[in-house]
This record gives sequence, C-alpha cells and structure tokens, in this order.
Amino acid sequence: MYCEGDSWGFYLPMSSRSMGSDPMKRVVKLASESAVVIFSVSSCCMCHAAKRLFCGMGVNPTVYELDQDPRGKEMEMALTTLLGNSQTVPIVFIGGKLIGAMDRVMASHINGTLVPLLKEAGALWL
Repeated sequence: MYCEGDSWGFYLPMSSRSMGSDPMKRVVKLASESAVVIFSVSSCCMCHAAKRLFCGMGVNPTVYELDQDPRGKEMEMALTTLLGNSQTVPIVFIGGKLIGAMDRVMASHINGTLVPLLKEAGALWL
C-alpha cells in the first residue's frame, strides 16, 4: 500500500485458483493486474534496489516475492523464458508490458523513458 521501511507496495497472494497451474499464464495475469508489478526474491539486493527506485519516485509497485510462494520456482522459470536469459529477478512490468530486469529499468530511468511509461500506465500522475 505504501513504500516505507521494508514495506513495498502491495503484496498479493499468488494462489488464486482462476489462474490455473500454468506458470506463464499466472505471470501474464499477475503482471497485467496492476500498473507496476515487480517479481522479486526477498533476499535479492537488486530487487531491493528496484523497489527503492519506484518508491522513491512515488510509485507503489505490486510486489510478488517468489521465494515466499510455493510455486515461485515455476514462476521464476516462466520469467526466464520471457526474458530469454538466466537473470530472473527483479523483473518489472509496467502497464502489463514486460520492461525487463534491473538493467533495463535503470537504462529507461537514465534515458528518460521510465517516467512517461509510468504516467501512461497510471502509476505516476506528476
């Protein structure tokens, strides 16, 4: 609900029956349900940095901690397939669109394209 201390955005359970058992379908559905979605692992320093970046911009991301979900490993494998490489977290979606890992997020932030994406998705108003 808010970004303060170690609390990041919204934490939502991933056990919804409507998503079925296909991890790729779950990833796509979860990624499209909020303006900014971060798939994370709670002990990952780059995940912490990604959450901090968005919170510092006034964005409240929805965060899914894969290490706290019984089917998190399956989701991680689906994310690897989407990315086409071995780095799986953090993975950021904005407006339901895959942005990528932290390197892509930072590149977008530095080149000035991140804020327009966030505004277009309704995650940032100013």
